[in-house]
Amino acid sequence: MDTIIKVENLSKRYRIGLQEKKADTFAQQLWNNLKAPVKNFQRIKSLGKFEEESESVHWALKDVSFEVKQGEVLGIIGKNGAGKSTLLKILSKITEPTLGRIEMNGRVAALLEVGTGFHPELTGRENIYMNGTILGMTKKEIDRKLDEIIDFSGVEKYIDTPVKFYSSGMRVRLGFSVAAHLEPEILIIDEVLAVGDYEFQQKCLGKMEDVSKKEGRTVLFVSHNMQAVSTLTKSAIILQNGKLVFNGETEHSIGTYLSLQKTKSTGFFKEDSKGIISVSLKTSEPNNVHRFNEKLIVEIVVSLSQKVKKPAVSYQVFDEFDNAIFHELFLSSEYEIDLSSDSLKIISEIENLRLYPGSYFLKVHYADNSSKTKLDMLSEICHFNVEVMGELRDYYWQPGVAKYVERGNWKIG
Repeated sequence: MDTIIKVENLSKRYRIGLQEKKADTFAQQLWNNLKAPVKNFQRIKSLGKFEEESESVHWALKDVSFEVKQGEVLGIIGKNGAGKSTLLKILSKITEPTLGRIEMNGRVAALLEVGTGFHPELTGRENIYMNGTILGMTKKEIDRKLDEIIDFSGVEKYIDTPVKFYSSGMRVRLGFSVAAHLEPEILIIDEVLAVGDYEFQQKCLGKMEDVSKKEGRTVLFVSHNMQAVSTLTKSAIILQNGKLVFNGETEHSIGTYLSLQKTKSTGFFKEDSKGIISVSLKTSEPNNVHRFNEKLIVEIVVSLSQKVKKPAVSYQVFDEFDNAIFHELFLSSEYEIDLSSDSLKIISEIENLRLYPGSYFLKVHYADNSSKTKLDMLSEICHFNVEVMGELRDYYWQPGVAKYVERGNWKIG
């Protein structure tokens, strides 16, 4: 197969704003005000200069190189902030690279964000023609594909309604349908399918398979859903902190990506007294190993120093593919709490945790329910593995997702 995309030493650099240093005393603030004109003049002089070691410089991508063959579906995986969206924007010619070069042989259609490229005042039908024209299609070509695009999108009832009245899911449906049916040689899909429902996601995955296998077109697919990446792609790259850290078969890429995530801490604790102070996990076995159908205990300590009136704490359990499995919520209105204390310790006990064997982690949220204010949030903490003793019987309906999880019991620590 011929190489259709060739990326060599691609880098993208941004200048970021720096936080002003706060003065500790009134005299220091006066001195800062006197120096302000000089500092501002120095900043203006340095706007055209980029010093690589400067704290105002951020490399969203750094020396990224890879090739994609015609008809290949390449997965691009990595954490938020890894540089995935920046890479796609450069490939889509939305932004220019700072360094490096790209060779692309073919017309590109990109679906990077919900409703990208849609004019809100135009109808769905008019936007199809506008997008097709942007992609270089003639009116006859669009006419030939129009019914197929509308039928696939499932929004035929509203096709002559202005797009500004569409829900996010409807815009995704129409946007994907336009991008996939207007015959680009290269189709770029970012994490927008997460907005659609499960049925439409499966429909999109099937279409992308057809586009690559039957029509020989190339797809770049970014997703946090490892199951979708595994199903659709044969090779994938991993981006981490703007750098390409792995390029290979999808199975090995996903294994490498997950092993990178497991280096996270198995608990959380911070010394300051704001937000979530600590989160700990008590599994049935040592080393964060949990037996199927045994009690799991989650202990969370939050600060009350922010004059919280109605503390609300919740946590979610995610599997290794970033699928949310279940959610537990604590509302202080259901308990007697001493709000004059500095902190609140709450304990969640799930007597019989029935999860498919595999790796899991927690995401914890803290809010004030009286003002509906989010106070703190922690992602990817308290990793643990579920193991099974004996037969699995019929507790599951698909790998990675429990058929049911008994509600946990909360108590004050």
